[in-house]
Amino acid sequence: MVGGNFLSVILLMEIIVNAFIFGVDGLSMNYYLMSCPFADSIVKNTVNSALQDDPTLAAGLIRMHFHDCFIEGCDGSILIDSTKDNTAEKDSPANLSLRGYEIIDEAKEKLEKQCPGVVSCADIIAMAARDAVFWAGGPVYEIPKGRKDGRRSKIEDTRNLPPPIFNASQLIQMFGQHGLSAQEMVALSGAHTLGVARCSSFKNRLSAVDKDLDSDFAKTLSKTCSAGDNAEQPFDATRNTFDNVYYNGLQSKTGVLASDQTLYASSITKNIVNGYAFNQAMFFFDFQRAMVKMSRLDVKEGSKGEVRQNCHKIN
Repeated sequence: MVGGNFLSVILLMEIIVNAFIFGVDGLSMNYYLMSCPFADSIVKNTVNSALQDDPTLAAGLIRMHFHDCFIEGCDGSILIDSTKDNTAEKDSPANLSLRGYEIIDEAKEKLEKQCPGVVSCADIIAMAARDAVFWAGGPVYEIPKGRKDGRRSKIEDTRNLPPPIFNASQLIQMFGQHGLSAQEMVALSGAHTLGVARCSSFKNRLSAVDKDLDSDFAKTLSKTCSAGDNAEQPFDATRNTFDNVYYNGLQSKTGVLASDQTLYASSITKNIVNGYAFNQAMFFFDFQRAMVKMSRLDVKEGSKGEVRQNCHKIN
């Protein structure tokens, strides 16, 4: 009886240890340790080299990861090209401004030479986003790996991306459907510390008086839009630096998108914004935790996915 109990305890401990190492979803921090030990450094060096040439691509890589994970999970479906029989996610109006595909392609090409058929495109996107955050001055964090690439990419699925007109309650509901809390939603929104928005995504705020939009900043946005729908407005004053200035802007009612400014206008999320505006270290800590959690959304395992030879098409 004692021996049986002891064996049960040993088995339970083994299960717990394996869950910690590999995760409940089969992902592992050391997934490529034996099969492709230089995977992380290859992706990191590729990203750093590209961002050295064009720092604005950091925002693109982070946004690509988000858009990938929110549709069908983190499975590289955002990379698949359309065919005559199928219009893919990347050709949705919501994704036409995504950038950084060439960085993923370059990393994939190098990895295929080093360890053919081993590293998934989905993992490359997740690693590239992680490296872009750190390169731009944000927190350093590690992500579990082992995602498989999905075999579905359809334009109609992009309806699951949060539009720029959503209010805080709608955002909380949409992120909640993915198991993300209101605090995690506000932290992930802080990725808008990098990059720009196009006029088409915020011009709706300029047609009437918006009590949550600073009047002088409204004039700035109107001037930007005078150049057309594709004219770009930085999300904050430090568009290529990962910091908490985005939240300071929300406090000043200079959030660019309605879905940005609502985070400060809503009583549900206002104090979270204030906390991050006051304490950058707290924002960094919560952001990296939320990114790791998001990177595990609906991952494909085993026969449910594959490792694409070419990130742009299913094997």
